[in-house]
Parts: sequence; C-alpha cells; structure tokens
Amino acid sequence: MRLAYSCVLIACLLPWICALIAKSGSFGKPRRNGGFDNHNPRQWLAGLQGWQARAHAAQQNGFEALPLFIAGVLLAGQAGADAVMIDRLALAFIACRLGYIGAYLADLASVRSGFWFAGVACCIGLFVVAG
Repeated sequence: MRLAYSCVLIACLLPWICALIAKSGSFGKPRRNGGFDNHNPRQWLAGLQGWQARAHAAQQNGFEALPLFIAGVLLAGQAGADAVMIDRLALAFIACRLGYIGAYLADLASVRSGFWFAGVACCIGLFVVAG
C-alpha cells in the first residue's frame, strides 16, 4: 500500500512537471520577447502553440485525472482490498500517465487517447477491488 501512496504523490506532481515543460521554452527570455508573463500567466499560457501548448493541455488533464485516482486508491485501501493489487493498479496508472504525457508532447493523438483510456481503466479497477 505504501507504493500506491507514493504513486498518489507522483500523480500530484506530474501536472506541475508538465507546467514546467510548457514554460521551459520561455525561461530566460524577456516578457516582451515571448518570455513567460508571470503578471498574466493564464493569458500567456492560452497563447502557446505546438509542444508547449500540448504540455499545458497535459497539465490540465493531469489535474482532471487526480480526483478519480486518489479516490480509487483511498477507497480501495479503506475497504481492505489486496494491497498488492492496489499497488499494481496505482503503478499502472502512473505508467499510463507518463505514456499519456509523452504521447501528448509527441503529438500522437490516438496513442495518447489509448493511454488515457488505460489510465481510467486503472482507476475503475481500484473501485472494483474496493468491492
């Protein structure tokens, strides 16, 4: 079960890593030359294109995926489900999220969708093992 809790932490950090990726092309540039605008970050992020825009979208989706995953891990643990199964499903979810981010950055839409569905299946699996 400890592994599953570590996966919850990793899942919480992945969107922030995506945010860093989205902003990484602008670090060191002045705002007037397209650098990150910390005075109006949401408007700046909305204007991104290419891999930076996809990294930002992966960040948003990462935050959207968190509630279902966290609830699944907590409910499965609280229900006394098999800890090994919970750990495996949590690890599989993290693997799916990493694949999702990679596919999003590489602009592989169908592959990305496959990883997304597999990640949702892992979350549903957590609810199933919770019984």
